[in-house]
Amino acid sequence: MNDNTAASGGALPAQAGSAGLPPEAPRTGRGGAPGVPASPVATFMRSGAARSLGLVVALVVLFVVGIITAGDRFASVDNMLTILRLASVIGVVSIGMTFVITGGGIDLSVGAIVALASVWATTLATQTIANDYHWTLMVTTALLVGTGCGLVNGVLVAYGRVVPFIATLAMLAAARGLAEILAGRRTQIVDVDGFTDFFGASVLGVPVLVIIFALVAAVGWVVFNRTTFGRRTFAVGGNPEAARLAGIKVKRHTMMLYALVGLCCGIAAIMLMARTTTGSSTHGLLYELDAIAAVVIGGTLLSGGRGTIVGTVFGVLIFTMLSNVFTLNNLSISAQSVAKGLIIVVAVLLQQRLAARSTST
Repeated sequence: MNDNTAASGGALPAQAGSAGLPPEAPRTGRGGAPGVPASPVATFMRSGAARSLGLVVALVVLFVVGIITAGDRFASVDNMLTILRLASVIGVVSIGMTFVITGGGIDLSVGAIVALASVWATTLATQTIANDYHWTLMVTTALLVGTGCGLVNGVLVAYGRVVPFIATLAMLAAARGLAEILAGRRTQIVDVDGFTDFFGASVLGVPVLVIIFALVAAVGWVVFNRTTFGRRTFAVGGNPEAARLAGIKVKRHTMMLYALVGLCCGIAAIMLMARTTTGSSTHGLLYELDAIAAVVIGGTLLSGGRGTIVGTVFGVLIFTMLSNVFTLNNLSISAQSVAKGLIIVVAVLLQQRLAARSTST
């Protein structure tokens, strides 16, 4: 019992007792009065469902704007499938980025890793062996290259104690440079029929690339929300020291997070190779910015500790649809970049405001 407690004649609650735990904070209502429960509206506004609903509304508004400004060109089935195809590649990268950012890190090298994986999987030697044996060799190569680069990032960050920004920035430069060396600054054409036939196909009118994105998102959601790995990711991102004291091997988990985003880059490289039928050192340019933007728009905190796969999927669709609307209306890429920048700033400001409200209540 401290001096203030003794002077006031009060006593610590029984449950705080010998355990030394602070007493439970009283619930506050809209006016901040103790003992008054928060209103259902206030509780809903702070929930993940409210954030997802806001993203759905934004997507619907953008869809309406597209119809008004571009008419049938925008609303056609072919254009909707085009949007989904474009969203699928960066969407897979964004799923991996969600894990890393929720875990308290960041990866600036995802675009370069996609380029390196696509180049390595489409070299003359790789394609020759794939033609002699099976096209899945190209798939395996891309996945191994992507995961390997992610592991290097993870080892540098977790065990080398290099700041994630610096470690992944170094990988960005190294992977892009190695891709240029392997490709000889030339675009490599995919010449394996089995590969293009499989990934260029459709199932019930839905492109295989879109199906892959849906599967990656579904698996990511399950891992994120229904497994020990997901719970540990939240814990490591929220408070690494507390996670360590709770028995979580923080370094190993951090390394695995970067390996996971590397694996997603390998998958994205395969999808990009199938969509463009090429492997190139220029693939994946600015993917890191697009992925981070989609993750932030989706509601994942850049500081770590909170993330959402569903929000990331909506964020990817919003940005892809925005680019499509700009393109159909013959607006410049510069204007698209300005619009994306404004959206990111607004999203971060809203995150800060919601976080401040949650803390105050």
